[in-house]
Amino acid sequence: MRPLLIKYMLYLCAWLPLPLLHGLGWLVGWGLILAPNRSRDTTAVNIALCWPELTIAGQRGLLRASLRETGKTIMETGALWLRRGERTLGLIRRIEGESLVEGAVEQGRGLILVTPHLGAWEVAGLYCAARYNITCLYRPLKMPELEELIQTARTRMGGSYVPATAQGIRILYKTLARGDTVAMLPDQEPQAGTGMFAPFFGVPAYSMVLLGRLASKTAAPVIFVWCERLSWGRGYHLNFSLAHAAVHSTSLEAAVAATNQTVEDCIRECPEQYQWSYRRFRTRPEGEPFLYTKRPG
Repeated sequence: MRPLLIKYMLYLCAWLPLPLLHGLGWLVGWGLILAPNRSRDTTAVNIALCWPELTIAGQRGLLRASLRETGKTIMETGALWLRRGERTLGLIRRIEGESLVEGAVEQGRGLILVTPHLGAWEVAGLYCAARYNITCLYRPLKMPELEELIQTARTRMGGSYVPATAQGIRILYKTLARGDTVAMLPDQEPQAGTGMFAPFFGVPAYSMVLLGRLASKTAAPVIFVWCERLSWGRGYHLNFSLAHAAVHSTSLEAAVAATNQTVEDCIRECPEQYQWSYRRFRTRPEGEPFLYTKRPG
């Protein structure tokens, strides 16, 4: 019943104009601010950990802004997934830094595009799929009933998604060896035993090592891409920027730290639009306590 309800909501939202969706998302965000819920709890913990330099009032302001943006993310998803791809990409009002990508492609060593959970990452992914025919890793959903819908949505303009398995990783290496483009999300916790701890806003975070390994072994350029959500439903602003050079380091520790630092640099451009509701610090170094409220759901 729940997957069916979600599908109905996604299709309904796909018919609504973006300003209305973002207005409704603003209201959803206020609901998250006012009612006790896990998103609010997690966002508060993450902001307190990552922005200790802010006053209490400043942290509360960022919390409220972040949850309003979370509401917009929820409400815009159906439109970004289910409308014609050309219409979705038409919402991009400005693109900065794409010359970096064009220069990297000309090198012929393949290209690694990295998309953090910042702003409208679905728009960034769709643009890169359409323009650069990306091959991207994905994790199976907890709701398999939605798998076909999401796969169709994300590949409707090109690109392909491969499972985050040993076979999928081999496909990434082969794609780069051909001089083609791969893409990945850098800021989710990897499976137990497959990552390492590295600083993220000064806090140890269990982090993926795959990007560092790909970069050092293939010498493929690494470029970050993120999509800022403009106010009042005006559309989106797409940004490309170079990763820190140490992402290519043969020291895996240095490469992972550089990955997290580049994610952090992107977030500082638009901190309220980062996915602070994700339990980024769920896994702790041995001996450290669990950081989040153990609320159901």
